[in-house]
Amino acid sequence: MESTFTVGSYITSIDFERDTMPTIKSFPNFFSQTNPHILHNIKTITEYLTQNYNAKCYVVGGAVRDRVLEHECKDYDIECFGITIDDFESAMDHLGAQGVGKSFFVYKYHDLDISLPRTEQKVSKGHRGFEVSLATEEKEASRRRDFTINALMYDIQNEQILDFWDGLKDLEHKILRVVDERSFVEDSLRVLRAMQFAARFGFKVDEESCRLCQSIFLDDLPKERVFKEFEKMFTGRYLHYGLYYLLALGIGQQLFNERMEKRSFIALSRILQKSQKNFVDKLRPYYFLFICKAYFSLDIKEILDRLGAPTSYYKKVEASPLPTNVTISFIAHLSLKEGIIEYVGNYHTDVIAVAKKLDVWDKPFDRGVTPLELMDEGFSGKALGDELHRRTEEKIMSLKEK
Repeated sequence: MESTFTVGSYITSIDFERDTMPTIKSFPNFFSQTNPHILHNIKTITEYLTQNYNAKCYVVGGAVRDRVLEHECKDYDIECFGITIDDFESAMDHLGAQGVGKSFFVYKYHDLDISLPRTEQKVSKGHRGFEVSLATEEKEASRRRDFTINALMYDIQNEQILDFWDGLKDLEHKILRVVDERSFVEDSLRVLRAMQFAARFGFKVDEESCRLCQSIFLDDLPKERVFKEFEKMFTGRYLHYGLYYLLALGIGQQLFNERMEKRSFIALSRILQKSQKNFVDKLRPYYFLFICKAYFSLDIKEILDRLGAPTSYYKKVEASPLPTNVTISFIAHLSLKEGIIEYVGNYHTDVIAVAKKLDVWDKPFDRGVTPLELMDEGFSGKALGDELHRRTEEKIMSLKEK
């Protein structure tokens, strides 16, 4: 069932604590690090809506969190209060914004997502099975967010952050805390988001939120949505946190039937922590699964299948051998076609040392002869391949004997 927006369903629910004022943090230089092109688009949108409709515009979601953490902000979401649905649609049409989720009243204007504030209620299975209602107050709209750190709102006009759920305090203490238990459980993807946020930011999930995540079934999630969250986790800087919450939140057990013993978890966690300083950025998405594959009870191919991983993961993670016995022969054979910089086991200190010794870190192994030279000697066809292999092995053997 597609998501539906119940027009005219303006929430006046009593259960919102309207007498609770938000924490307000002045932040006049919020956009000081924003890309000039993006900032121009933000000003175009907000000034038009403010001047023509007296709308109130906020930056919401991850951009506020990232700015407080002094991380680079790339994705900006703007939420517009005090404007009717008809006026909002007219404004989006005038500005040339494209509807990308009209049932949620979300529009795309260049790099920005522009939307009306809303509440969501689960009415059927699947990530589209929500009934959407227009929200009229800031706290009411922010309640639908997953974690307090993502429920912060930046008031563009008054240059200040509104915090209804102690998200600023949780950012300071590096805590992931659920905003609203009732709405959180309606979207099972949020369990995976807890895992990837922990891996990206090095945050801990508070105990009550952990227990809530453990109670949620993940069987309604399509593979593409599952993999998207795992991919974010794979690129995190705190992979040992990702591993911990993969297991602690029951994600590994539900998706891979993985219940790792404590001793294995500790050993694997230490490897992940120790190895990260040697990761090559372009291979960062592959290291986690590559390092973990020796510890998972399920075959790595089966895990990749269940995740719906792209073909590149099978090549880099499944097909690549683990650096369990790093010798000159091992590194030389791995680098016959390309440098070790392309090998996902290149985080290992022994691999790095031998690759540097053989001068194959960023270039292929020097076989001592080229196919063209062998052709000049009269070799061709299968004989050429055999001779190239023989001389390559001869060269490697000579290095091993030194």
